[in-house]
Amino acid sequence: MIEELGENLRERHGRLFLYEGDFEPVWAQNIWRAPKLIEFTSIASAAKELRAVQRNWKLHPGLTSHRRASLIEQQLPTIRFKAQVFPAPAPRASLGAWTLLDTNKMLYSAECSSPFPDGEVGFVENKVEPPSRAYLKLWEIFILESLPAKGARVLDLGSSPGGWTWVLDQLGCEVVSVDKAALAQSVPWSKRVKFINESAFALDPKAVGKVDWLFSDVICYPERLLQLVQNWLSAGLATNFVCTLKFQAPTNHEIAREFLKIAGSRLRHLTCNRHELTWTLIRS
Repeated sequence: MIEELGENLRERHGRLFLYEGDFEPVWAQNIWRAPKLIEFTSIASAAKELRAVQRNWKLHPGLTSHRRASLIEQQLPTIRFKAQVFPAPAPRASLGAWTLLDTNKMLYSAECSSPFPDGEVGFVENKVEPPSRAYLKLWEIFILESLPAKGARVLDLGSSPGGWTWVLDQLGCEVVSVDKAALAQSVPWSKRVKFINESAFALDPKAVGKVDWLFSDVICYPERLLQLVQNWLSAGLATNFVCTLKFQAPTNHEIAREFLKIAGSRLRHLTCNRHELTWTLIRS
């Protein structure tokens, strides 16, 4: 985050970064889009300020004045955050965020980029069927954007052991699953799943044919993934894309910007992403 913000960074308070500039950093979990800084005289006046703006607020834990922040929070309407049940869509209600920078200084924003507390999605997980926890990345993208239609023809590149293929199979998609390693034998794959023992990069788009969605969680340098995406875009055989950019140290911020140059696309740092970004191009 510090590298991405560069000279635009003004202050840091733990996980909260204050910056200048008309852009939204892709490594941010949640962006406070309308921040307001106020000085208050009492706990009651601080709570009154927030209540006057809107109902729903989430305290972002600060580095100071924890007891004072807790007392303010107690005077706000109670919100019980429940784990998300897939495939229920993301909450629609606005959720503001606030924190204390010191004893009498509060920063808040009624508008945030994520409807989830601190931008982190907690799911009711399936800890039995999926062969890996990678399925949570797709769940998060799908509730934030859109689901593939039942019967959609989809391509999952670098699929082993099958976390993403499992999600797509559960949704009723016709899945072309591609990897040099086999899918997990512990999963009872449906007849909708066609496995191809091949490298994602050796696969000829024309041999696969048209797909409604292309997915890739393959382990590779982002530069190589970009070339793969461009090959499929040039072939005109894939409509929607969901791909994971997996970075080595140091992070290549320039290649991330190259992905964003593709019209209509966006990058996110998902809850389950570590040194990764998820790139999407959703056109249907």
